[in-house]
Amino acid sequence: MNYENYDPFFPDQPVVDLYLPIWAKLPGFKSKPAFVWAEDGPIQTSFLTYEELNSSAQCISSELLLSSRKNDVVLVLCSPGLEFIEVIFGCQRAGVLAVPISPPHPSFTNDNWHHLLRVVSQTRPRVAIAQRDYIKHVEKYVASSSNNNKLSEALQNLRWISTEDLKGKKVTMQLENVNFGVGFSYNGCNADDVYLIQYTSGATAIPKPVLLTAGSAAHNVRASRKAYDFHPNAVVVSWLPQYHDCGLMFLLLTLVSGATCVLTSPNAFVNRPRIWLELISEFKATCTPVPSFALPLVLKRGHAGATDAGTVNPISMLSVENLIIINEPIYNDCVEEFVEVFRPFGLNPSAISPSYGLAENGTFVSTSWRSSNFDKFSTYKKLLPSARLDHEDVDIEILVVNEETNEIVEDGVEGEIWISSPSNATGYLAHPSLTQQVFNARLKNKAGKCYIRTGDRGVVEGEERFLYVTGRCSDIIKLPNGQEIHPHYLETSAYNSCPNFLRGGCVAAFDMSESEYTSVAVVAEVQSKGEVESDMFLKQVCEGIRKATMKEENVGIGLVALVKVGSVPKTTSGKIQRWLAKYKFMKSHMNIIMQMKFDNNDNVQSTMQKMMQIEKKEYKKGKKMLIVEEEEGIYFAPTNRTLKSSL
Repeated sequence: MNYENYDPFFPDQPVVDLYLPIWAKLPGFKSKPAFVWAEDGPIQTSFLTYEELNSSAQCISSELLLSSRKNDVVLVLCSPGLEFIEVIFGCQRAGVLAVPISPPHPSFTNDNWHHLLRVVSQTRPRVAIAQRDYIKHVEKYVASSSNNNKLSEALQNLRWISTEDLKGKKVTMQLENVNFGVGFSYNGCNADDVYLIQYTSGATAIPKPVLLTAGSAAHNVRASRKAYDFHPNAVVVSWLPQYHDCGLMFLLLTLVSGATCVLTSPNAFVNRPRIWLELISEFKATCTPVPSFALPLVLKRGHAGATDAGTVNPISMLSVENLIIINEPIYNDCVEEFVEVFRPFGLNPSAISPSYGLAENGTFVSTSWRSSNFDKFSTYKKLLPSARLDHEDVDIEILVVNEETNEIVEDGVEGEIWISSPSNATGYLAHPSLTQQVFNARLKNKAGKCYIRTGDRGVVEGEERFLYVTGRCSDIIKLPNGQEIHPHYLETSAYNSCPNFLRGGCVAAFDMSESEYTSVAVVAEVQSKGEVESDMFLKQVCEGIRKATMKEENVGIGLVALVKVGSVPKTTSGKIQRWLAKYKFMKSHMNIIMQMKFDNNDNVQSTMQKMMQIEKKEYKKGKKMLIVEEEEGIYFAPTNRTLKSSL
């Protein structure tokens, strides 16, 4: 059944917030949990009903408008959780422009403040919302700061409001006293109002502020509701960051659908990946979105299932109708291995839903499967498709275009992905030339429709016209023989050459042709095991990486560097920042353990080694001792146990 417009008395609304008072008024929904927050160790939950969220949004809106005006910019620096959700919908109800970002540690050390300073400088907010304790730390920092005047001044010029104060004064808003019928006047965001600034991930360049209207966001989640067949009985489980993209849009999708969304933090998942499986099982989730790199992480570390209390919760995937896989490229082998492991626990292969999206389009663009019975997936060069062009909505158009000529390429030819959709954002804040270039692209000799240039490469293949997202335009490596290759192929081959020593998802390949090396470089993080490996072993790892890439991809690597944990930069969603990795490497800002340079004949030209400093913390868990490394990103720890035997 397709539930789009499932109730003739429940028409689609122009903005997402208008769905909330309708659900809150209905007897069957007012006491229904809209959002559930789960804390690990052992799992403890709290929740917000539709009625509570609607009242809280109205309360926060009223408080904000006492000292702010409609369309003011408000910086949201809340930790992930139910309070963050209340603030986001309160901002929309007030008609102010929210800028949610992950709050850096208020000590502002280790360069963790750069993005905050960038955001404040670019968006110029009048108000910042954070928890009271966080604000006290900021005030203490500002009072004692003497060496970073720019950040201190930027923070001092903001008017800080605590979440406790926003919700402290009870503003009674009884739904039965409000007429939502004819003549009702909604004072929140209009469809054409920019209500959200969400920053791009920073995967290919410094994060950019994307301007998203309330109407385009509503269209985006309605399109995804139709694609995933969402309905009021849907239950979502998500640990994705709530500040932008998929994590944020699933909050909106929940309200549009009248569903329930169970949330936990990214840190909870990283620390214990099994919590994701346990939440799916406990709440009988019908849908869960995960980045593609999460699947091998669960396969590697999902056996670490015991909570602090020593209990192990059973796993069941029977309820899952859509396991939405995001973050391109999506490797078929990884997905097939995941399905094979979890099929005995009820996972239906037809639930696998590789999908495509980007911040410039709200988030969602398309998915390749919609409740179809696929047991064997179509592939292209080891990849799964992320969209199916023949089944697209009439108002969403996806093209593959020659980047140089701006002409549509034939099926089977790789090119840049262009998108035209009502979900398209309006542009980048304070970047007029880049906005014109990215958001107003036109096909050669064709007037009229404008497209977003996604910066992603793709190819359309097969009778079903599947779209395969093959990589990023800016990341492509041009080889001396004139051929091109996407770096993720080299990174995968490099990791597979020594998976028990290298960190999965922490390998970066990039072109060094403009430097003294004039070759392709691979930088790989190593697992810290509390001991320094021998010189001979490290050399063998470097040589193994070169041999593997030559065998698998026929590409000779000119330089291999093994680096310490945390050296390879990643986005908050786990994407490798190859441009930044290259910059850090060339500026000698990486903690190199071993570096080897090769000539074209596979001979070692030079070797350089630095002592690896191991930093670790030890925590007791029952009678066992676990080693927890200080790190920035996600890694896959080696294990001799299989997930299937552990479940």
